[in-house]
Amino acid sequence: MSATAAPSPRTRSRRLALGVLATGMLMTILDGSIVTVAMPAIQSDLGFTPAGLTWVVNAYLIAFGSLLLLAGRLGDLIGRKRMFLAGTGVFTAASLLAGVAASPGVLIAARFLQGVGSAMASAVGLGILVTLFTEPRERAKAIAVFSFTGAAGASIGQVLGGVLTDALAWNWIFFINLPIGIATVLVALPALPADRGLGLKAGADALGALLVTAGLMIGIYAVVKVGTYGAASAHTLGLGALALLLIAGFLVRQATARNPLMPLRILRSRGVSGANLVQMLMVAALFSFQVLVALYLQNVLGYGAARTGLAMLPAAAVIGAVSLGLSARLNARFGERNVLLAGLVLLIGVLGLLTRVPGSAAQANYLTDLLPVMLLAAGFGLALPALTSLGMSGAKAEDAGLVSGLFNTTQQIGMALGVAVLSTLAASRTESLTADGRPAAEALTGGFHLAFGVGAGLLTAALVVAFAVLRRPKGTRQATPAEREAHPAAV
Repeated sequence: MSATAAPSPRTRSRRLALGVLATGMLMTILDGSIVTVAMPAIQSDLGFTPAGLTWVVNAYLIAFGSLLLLAGRLGDLIGRKRMFLAGTGVFTAASLLAGVAASPGVLIAARFLQGVGSAMASAVGLGILVTLFTEPRERAKAIAVFSFTGAAGASIGQVLGGVLTDALAWNWIFFINLPIGIATVLVALPALPADRGLGLKAGADALGALLVTAGLMIGIYAVVKVGTYGAASAHTLGLGALALLLIAGFLVRQATARNPLMPLRILRSRGVSGANLVQMLMVAALFSFQVLVALYLQNVLGYGAARTGLAMLPAAAVIGAVSLGLSARLNARFGERNVLLAGLVLLIGVLGLLTRVPGSAAQANYLTDLLPVMLLAAGFGLALPALTSLGMSGAKAEDAGLVSGLFNTTQQIGMALGVAVLSTLAASRTESLTADGRPAAEALTGGFHLAFGVGAGLLTAALVVAFAVLRRPKGTRQATPAEREAHPAAV
């Protein structure tokens, strides 16, 4: 029996680069979820009002979501490696500021800066990855690793946030980013490929940048405040109309500018436009799994922060097993579109089962009511890598950062829509049931049931769009078994 050949220096360097990119992605995802379980401690220590406390999340979300598209294009222009390093540096410095914050204003400002740094680093991550891994099967495996960090990061963040808050203090949910961020920068300097970018003259559209950033920022702000003002309020409708006007102005500007910030040709790709629409619907729906399940465990079943995270850990485990162990092989054998469709069907089943969870701790049994749901979350591990591959398949090398930023932007818009729509529906249903005299836990569960049902509907819409719109790019074909055996993945 011959010994297995050692990986080549090029393979080792690409693996190291993938590790750096995945770590950067993990920090971003963790930071979005790790703070949620520490909110009560933050409120008690810094004296936040209930309304003010929401800005610990909203400040990060608004900065992150509104700057991704701009950061992605700037990465194409000035160099994606430079943008990744700068973003990781800003995020790490802002984490230190958040950890030492002694007042609500300082913490909110630090969270906004964290969002800026996360946008800069995250926007170019996929762009670097798809230019680094060019062979289809090895790219599929690299995307599977990258997607796993996004799919499982939220669950890991809830576990880690609960443990750090209970064992140390809420400040440590931010301090933990310091060694990770510093190590990421030090390893990224030699590991990531150098790229000079196209130069600012290739797309230095200042007016377009102002229009899209302002439009996204105002739009995301309007969405995250729906719970406060109401979906049909003058505040929501007025800001929503302004945001749409600014985005429309941006699109007109891109069609006429000599050096557009976002060349509209990228939207003509069925893979790019279809995958972004599917992702928006899917992420909006899955907010109900990632957040509302945690609220159900804590507010209905009475779990603590750490126990809630541990209860959701099986989901992270199966997502990791599928995305890292199976997804690339399934994508190569059956095609990304078919794997995506299978993953969406499983996820519809997840939310369907959640519409039947019991309304009290006395009636609920974790092994029979929730563990099957956690195991079916394997659909995340199928859907996300396949969708990411489809979303980046139409990107030319010079547009990879922009398409990466666009893909991340629709993810954040989907998340904001999920927060606004599903949480508002759940709260409204809970209030109605409470007014009818239902017990508090039963009323809460009724609200969650409605949100889970609507989420299943959004996933069904995503399934229809994926089936109708997404196709294998022209000029590509399915690899034969002999070809797959002759050219194994190098990741």
